[in-house]
Amino acid sequence: MSNSFRLNKRDAKIMGVCAGLADYSGIDLMLIRIATVLLTICGFGSTIILYLIVGLVAPSNRY
Repeated sequence: MSNSFRLNKRDAKIMGVCAGLADYSGIDLMLIRIATVLLTICGFGSTIILYLIVGLVAPSNRY
């Protein structure tokens, strides 16, 4: 678990938001991705907007 949230470009599939959240929270990356997909389906796409905002605003790790 890290001190601050940062995008993880190394393990990223799209923008690194899920990988960064997994690093920050200590939860398995695959569980985060599954939850994101389920929330997108059940939330009528509102998760996509939040994902894009976080992906554009959050700082990224330099690898």
